[in-house]
Amino acid sequence: MTPELIALTLAALLQAVQFALMAIPANMELGVGHTMSPRDAERMPKPMVEMLSTKAARLYRALNNHFEALILFTIAVLVVSLGDRSSGFTALCAWTFLGARILYVPAYYFGLSPWRSLIWFAGFGATCLMLIAALVE
Repeated sequence: MTPELIALTLAALLQAVQFALMAIPANMELGVGHTMSPRDAERMPKPMVEMLSTKAARLYRALNNHFEALILFTIAVLVVSLGDRSSGFTALCAWTFLGARILYVPAYYFGLSPWRSLIWFAGFGATCLMLIAALVE
């Protein structure tokens, strides 16, 4: 398995961890009646994220952000892996993405500004560099 695929696998497992980090406080705060419901507008007074405490809502948004970031990263890993373009540089980019995503969660949770945005940009930039490297190598 390429280093990029290993990083992708770990990023997917990070998503599972983030889900648990968000789901536990969400269930404790709102109760399973809300969290297990279909969340229809007539059942809930407002969207679930708006009913959560500040920190739990940050975990919710960080999880959604990881879903979004993982899409582009997965494309980059597939292009590099299937295109046989794996290199030390693309491996470094993949590990940078994973490290940034790990750091992003506590940065978001604790409201570290502007660090959260800079950490996000490091992961996004690493992903874009992987795609560019696949085209030029």
